[in-house]
Amino acid sequence: MFDNYFRKDISWGGKTLTLETGKVARQADGAVMARLGDTIVLCTVVGARGVKPGQDFFPLTVNYQEKAFAAGKIPGGFFKREGRPSEAETLISRLIDRPLRPLFPEGFRNEVQVIATVLSHDMENSPDIVALVGCSAALTLSGIPFFGPVAAARVGYIDGEYVLNPTLEQIKQSKLDLVLAGTEEGVLMVESEAHELSEEIMLGAVTFGHSGFQTVIQGIIELAEKAAKEPWALPEKAPEIAVLEKRIAELGTASITEAYKETQKLVRQGKVGEAKKAILAKLAEEGLDADKAKGLLKALEADVVRNTILDTGIRIDGRDTKTVRPIVAEVGVLPRAHGSALFTRGETQALCVATLGTGQDEQIIDQLAGEYREAFMLHYNFPPYSVNETGRMGSPGRREVGHGKLAWRAIRPLLPEKAAFPYTMRVVSEITESNGSSSMATVCGTSLSLMDAGAPLKRPCAGIAMGLIKEDKGFAVLSDILGDEDHLGDMDFKVAGSEQGITALQMAIKITSITPEIMKIALEQAKHGRLHILGEMAKGLSGARGDVAVNAPKITVIQVPKDKIREVIGTGGKVIRDIVETTGTKIDIEDDGTIKIASTSPEATQAAIDRIRGITAEAEIGTIYTGTVVKTADFGAFVNFLGAKDGLVHISELANERVNKTGDIVNVGDKVKVKVLGFDDRGKVKLSMRMVDQATGADIGDQVGARRPRDEGDAPAGEPRGERRERRPRRD
Repeated sequence: MFDNYFRKDISWGGKTLTLETGKVARQADGAVMARLGDTIVLCTVVGARGVKPGQDFFPLTVNYQEKAFAAGKIPGGFFKREGRPSEAETLISRLIDRPLRPLFPEGFRNEVQVIATVLSHDMENSPDIVALVGCSAALTLSGIPFFGPVAAARVGYIDGEYVLNPTLEQIKQSKLDLVLAGTEEGVLMVESEAHELSEEIMLGAVTFGHSGFQTVIQGIIELAEKAAKEPWALPEKAPEIAVLEKRIAELGTASITEAYKETQKLVRQGKVGEAKKAILAKLAEEGLDADKAKGLLKALEADVVRNTILDTGIRIDGRDTKTVRPIVAEVGVLPRAHGSALFTRGETQALCVATLGTGQDEQIIDQLAGEYREAFMLHYNFPPYSVNETGRMGSPGRREVGHGKLAWRAIRPLLPEKAAFPYTMRVVSEITESNGSSSMATVCGTSLSLMDAGAPLKRPCAGIAMGLIKEDKGFAVLSDILGDEDHLGDMDFKVAGSEQGITALQMAIKITSITPEIMKIALEQAKHGRLHILGEMAKGLSGARGDVAVNAPKITVIQVPKDKIREVIGTGGKVIRDIVETTGTKIDIEDDGTIKIASTSPEATQAAIDRIRGITAEAEIGTIYTGTVVKTADFGAFVNFLGAKDGLVHISELANERVNKTGDIVNVGDKVKVKVLGFDDRGKVKLSMRMVDQATGADIGDQVGARRPRDEGDAPAGEPRGERRERRPRRD
């Protein structure tokens, strides 16, 4: 039944990677079951046999999806089934897309859909690497035009050593979490989070990872030799396209070149648009297909921009290849925000706003590997007005999620320890203008806004986007690229970090690979640019403010014995709810006895602390407390004197003189001062009022002396003992 079943076992980093095809999803153009340990991902590929009319782009879609059953879970929520993609699924979809997209042939316009489904997760081997390798193998076997295969690896850095494909537990101890993908010749994609590592260590990690996945590439090739389908014919350029290309170059090179001399983005776009209209009109007059010419005009723009940079070293806005655009960094721009910053770099601008919250504001993340709470959130928004466009306003797309996560990775290694700064932090980055690398502007603005809010970052963080123009005649690495240089160039290489090292690195290229030499130049050039940006940021704010914002909650941390937590919470949370409602504070209680009290009012915070201390404190012999009479009896009064604690003032300890009735001295609700005498056999507290001056609260025990407490069966004060004996029944 499974005549076309093939399997390839690859020894990889001390583990076995297994690729199977021909058994599952046999109607797809390509289907591979990839397995590493007990992590299994089904990767499928389907390509449309034709091209939709008028389509002038390559419609590649990559969907990575995690099934709850892969970890033995049932999805949460009302419907109990998987819903919209999670943030992690969206990010991994982008991760897989980036190295695959450049390897399809130029001019290929057939729709291709790649789906990676996690079927099993062993909580040790991350499924993202397995999914990327499986998708590459499925494409290689499908027959769809694809200049692969590609492979991927994760690299950690533990105790000064690189680790290939570290486990989830090892990643927690690593100073680096780097994912890279590439071909046999070079690297196509890098994405990482690092703890202020040097450029040399980062480059070494990329080189280590590239050499580490070569066995996987060879394994995919060997599998393809047995199981690959007949290749599709490569798209051929129609003869009329060559005629169009030549005529467009003749008509438009001069006008497009002149338009790109304009340094202002919107003015330049207007001039380029007018030049294109004139070219299309002329082509229509000559009877040429103006519709097909629209896509070719983009190629002409690319040729003009790229050759100008390579030939002259001068870029679209007049800069050389290393200069960073002018920067203005402002903080405290929103009066009611806990922290805010407006970061402007050329025609790119990010308004970043920081808000401080409590543990109750932490985000609960539910993933296959388990549930955890996140105390730092960074949300990136890219409204259409930022690029002078109209558009639909909806939920964040893949681009917004990806850019926000990149900035989040850059900032997170520099956040203060939770014990020193027990706040939940959320930053929202609103991109108000965009012309190149709004994600790196977000890194800079986020760093400033958090410091403005009083968050003591270890060091400020800045980011810069690098570009590449690579032709047969040479290459140029560009610092702080513009939007047009991103679209028309060969690389988007983003580097973020502090003055001490890199915290995040992301690279995506549009050509088949780049050499280590180019990457080294880009990293060194990025370092100089990053240090320059940090210097400009310091003009606005060089470090965290001394205290959190006035209108931000102040969090006070106290510690109570673990065995007292239940008393603080109370039955069904009754006690803690009462404290919160009566004091107006927010209170978080942790299992180790740590209690965090948040409020903008010092008085409210102190009131909550007093209530909690009263509940958890132990009565000390000889100490005087103020309490309230809560019950009276013939033998004395019960006084609530320490939180929820009650003690008994025996009738003999109510006053120095003999007392006939408890009610003669105290009544329920009276405020009294009591001294702790000790504890009875059951641990109940014995109190005295007569040893305390009720007016001043002074201890007068040495003046009145001790008295033998009467038992509950004793006669009331003033009754002769002989009369009491007469009332006792006589025995026969």
